[in-house]
Amino acid sequence: MRNSKKYIFNSETLSYEEQIKSRRSRIIKYSCLFLASVAMTLLYVWIYTDVLGQDLPKTARLQRINDGWSAKVDLIDRHLDEYDEALASLQMRDDDIYRSIFGMSPISKEVRNAGFGGVNRYAYLEGADACGHIKGTVVRLDILTKKSYVQSKSFDDVAVVAERSGEMVSCIPKIAPIVPDRSVYRLSSSFGVRKDPITGRRARHQGLDFAIEVGNPVYSTGDGTVVKVQRSRWGYGNNIVVDHGFGYKTRYAHLSSIDVHEGMAVRRGDFLGRTGNTGKSSGPHLHYEVIYMGRHVNPVNYLDLDIPAEEYASMVRQVGARSGSADTDLM
Repeated sequence: MRNSKKYIFNSETLSYEEQIKSRRSRIIKYSCLFLASVAMTLLYVWIYTDVLGQDLPKTARLQRINDGWSAKVDLIDRHLDEYDEALASLQMRDDDIYRSIFGMSPISKEVRNAGFGGVNRYAYLEGADACGHIKGTVVRLDILTKKSYVQSKSFDDVAVVAERSGEMVSCIPKIAPIVPDRSVYRLSSSFGVRKDPITGRRARHQGLDFAIEVGNPVYSTGDGTVVKVQRSRWGYGNNIVVDHGFGYKTRYAHLSSIDVHEGMAVRRGDFLGRTGNTGKSSGPHLHYEVIYMGRHVNPVNYLDLDIPAEEYASMVRQVGARSGSADTDLM
């Protein structure tokens, strides 16, 4: 191993003397200096970052870029909040006003708020979005897009029904189911809680009872389709259900005879059958119900019992003539 020569001045002998150092000692010396410099660098970085709380230049630059993108994502979130609020207002008006007016069932929350199941469509964001901020925004955007699509389709459905709104006038049950001649009938039971004439217990009565002799004609109170014809010794007895569309149905119960069949289209004033005393009945009468959106409502709100009997009979004759109804015994 080669040695390194070095001369130093000796003050006692007043001469330069040769000092020889081995290569190994030099390597050790330089290694110690290198380790010391590394240790000082690490100490500086520790003091700068942990003690003083400062970021390294590259870290600070990346942090500024990250802050910029976070601000943009926050701005998108605020816009999504505004859009979500506006869409919620449209949904409320759609369910409570537009669809209600035309007798359409509200869209269920399950359909409006349906998420995205199955395959993880956001897997591509998991590696680049450690905090989940971007993924949350993307999910919100997708859900809002789906809600908007559902709402758009709902408005399309409402528009189709609105085009048929002229038909609604003739479909809503607006006349009495019998000729309103007070000399031949009386209202024996109203809508609401009453004492059941059979059991004697208090129970809710879902319609109106017209006490009237057996054999009087019963008429459809609005345009629609016969969706149920039932002949029974119990409950409603012989009864008919007519679906008028726009959320309305009517029931005519305890009949002695039925002159229509399921699937048959009827118009307001068409002959359906005759009053009777079948099923759970304490005497001859017609039980009449109005059902709106699946819920029983008071038929009194849909009847005009003050219309002159002659005017009612004339209307029924005209309808019967157009439809070819065989019934002519009106009064």
